[in-house]
Amino acid sequence: MARFLAEGLVLGQQVCVVTTEKSPELIERLELFAGRRAGAVQSISVRERYSADYLIDPREQVNAYAEATERARAAGFTGLRVAAEATELVRTAEQRDAFAYYEHLADRYMVDHPFSAMCAYDRRVLGGRAVAELACLHPQARPGATSFHLYAVPGGVALRGELDLAGRSLLPYALDHVEMEAIDGEIVVDARGVRFIDHRSMLALAAHIRGRGASLVFRTSWPGAVRLVELLDLESVRVDLE
Repeated sequence: MARFLAEGLVLGQQVCVVTTEKSPELIERLELFAGRRAGAVQSISVRERYSADYLIDPREQVNAYAEATERARAAGFTGLRVAAEATELVRTAEQRDAFAYYEHLADRYMVDHPFSAMCAYDRRVLGGRAVAELACLHPQARPGATSFHLYAVPGGVALRGELDLAGRSLLPYALDHVEMEAIDGEIVVDARGVRFIDHRSMLALAAHIRGRGASLVFRTSWPGAVRLVELLDLESVRVDLE
């Protein structure tokens, strides 16, 4: 978190630390690094701001960070960078459902706005499955947290990694927490980062897209996808090799 925020200060961004407890040592280090520029470093304590059963409103939270980003720019910063230890906000399944959708909306906002964020979750508290539910919706995560990533990119969503037995059970959850817009009856998934996808995962992806009243364009550099779609006889799926 310290490195991530320090990089933001180098780029002229305002940075914000969101932690379970107050972190005076980290704040002091960042303020020294920023040359004590007024307003460059902010701090929020999750436990002071939110109750233990707090349920995030995804769109409201993204709007709040959008407003904070604009305030940072108005104050002369190049943007806003946030590092959040968010374990307290995702302890229950209901909280994680809301937060997972928020993560996607936040990533979509980051695509074309000067806002960036890093989220941290305590695996010892949440368990591996809960962490994977959140990690798979980020473009990057700690190695081993998830076998694939489904995340927002300009104009749609991207899919990266390996979708085999390990990731198969997570895919429906991830798909239910992202927005995908159909254009002329097609939803394009940028799958150029997919190294492997098994037949059950492809069937699940195709069924989900059909459920949204569209056909799937699977844009990939993995040649095995063509043969897979042929064998499964998926008329609603077109593979574009790149």
